[in-house]
Order: sequence, then structure tokens, then C-alpha cells
Amino acid sequence: MTLVRAVRLIGVGVRTHVSYMSRSPLEITFAVLVPLVYATLAVYLFRAADDPDRLLTAAVGAGLMGIWSSVLFGSGGAVQNQRWLGTLETLVASPTPLSLVLLPITLATAVIGTYAMGATVLWGAVLFDVPLDFAHPLLFLAAVPVCVLSLGMMGLLLAATFVLLRNANALANPLDAPVWLLSGMLVPVTVLPDWTRPVSWALPTTWGSRAVHAATSGGAGAGEVLVPMGVALGLGALYALLAVLVLGRVERRARAAATLALA
Repeated sequence: MTLVRAVRLIGVGVRTHVSYMSRSPLEITFAVLVPLVYATLAVYLFRAADDPDRLLTAAVGAGLMGIWSSVLFGSGGAVQNQRWLGTLETLVASPTPLSLVLLPITLATAVIGTYAMGATVLWGAVLFDVPLDFAHPLLFLAAVPVCVLSLGMMGLLLAATFVLLRNANALANPLDAPVWLLSGMLVPVTVLPDWTRPVSWALPTTWGSRAVHAATSGGAGAGEVLVPMGVALGLGALYALLAVLVLGRVERRARAAATLALA
């Protein structure tokens, strides 16, 4: 498959799955309510800590948590939905590589999750008078899509492992809180134990979050935003490559064990 066809397939797939998810009552309810709950809790926690200068950081961190939750559960739910619809076997058997079939789904969940960022920031500004004084507004607008893209590629690797599971949420549920905690989405990774640092550095979510937070409240130069953005994209591409390799093995194992269908 040529690069142009692959890009076109991804673009059409993202548009299709965004349209599909925007018509799902469950997806809409989850996308609307969860980020607002995260934002409310984060703002109250930071106010209780007598740290009003970081209220915007709390709102942005809650938005990142919402994006990650959307990607995590969307990646697992995407495979599960294809099982329920009876199309997973057809997708696996189609000439198009399975990675290019799943990537638009994970990217679409990340795109839907970007609502969480806007909602939490506006929620904090309207209800809690959080000042919208971004340190680097233009870099913030660039860092959020980069974070979303890296999260989508990480979601592709998760989706690759979810193919083998009949109930993907069984793996998605325990991964929610640990990843956003290790990624420093709400609290800095420096407050975590030292043994967690290598794990944090290996996650594209960590670098995407660092870029977004640096653009939000960083007093340093643009390099504090651009360097983490580059690392997030690099790690995201590595995760996407691993997903392609894993999917080949997963497909063969799923075919041999006959675990693609529900029954």
C-alpha cells in the first residue's frame, strides 16, 4: 500500500469513527461528564492545598486525564465493538493491514478526547474563576494535537493486545489511573518514587503532558515545550511500530486459538 493511500485511509477512517462515536449516547455521556468531574476534583484539591497559582495547571491536567481515558477505553471498546458487530473477522481477513484499520479508531478516540481539554479549561474559568493566562498560548495549541497524536499511537499498541481479549475492559480498567499518575498529567512525576522514573520516561504520555504543562505555566523558553513534543512524537512512532509487529503475532495466535469471535 502506498503512503498516499495509507494517509487517505487513515483520514477517512478517523472521520468515519468520529461520526460514529458522536452518535453514541454512551460515548457522549462519558466524554461530557468524566472530564468535568476530573476538573472539579482537581481544582478543589489544588485550592485545598492553598496553591491558587496552579489552578490552570490543574484544569489542563484534568483535560489530559480525560483524553487518556477516552483513548484507553476507546481502544478496548473499538475491538469489542467490532466483535459485537461481527466485523472483526472480516477486518482481520481484509487485504488492508490490521494496524491501518485500528489506527484510525484510536486516533478518533483521541480526537473525541480533545473535547476534554476545552471543557475542563472552560469549566474552570466559568465556575471557579481560573485565569486563562497561558505562558505560551501558540505553543499550547501546538502541544495539545501532538499529545493527542502520541496518545493515539500508544492506543494502537493497546488495541493490538486487546484483540486477544474477549473483554478488553478487563485490561483497560486497571490501566487508567496508573498511567495518568506515572505520566505527570495532574501531579509532577518528581513526587513519585525514584523507581518509577524509567517507566515514566518510556511513556509518550509523559512527554506529551510535559509539553502541554510547559506551554501552560512554564517560565522557560520555547525549547521546554518543543523538546518534549519531539520526544512524544518519537516515542509514539516507536509504539506504533511495536504495534505493527505485535499485531502480526497477535493475528496468528488469535487465528490459531479461534478467539476473534465471541463464540
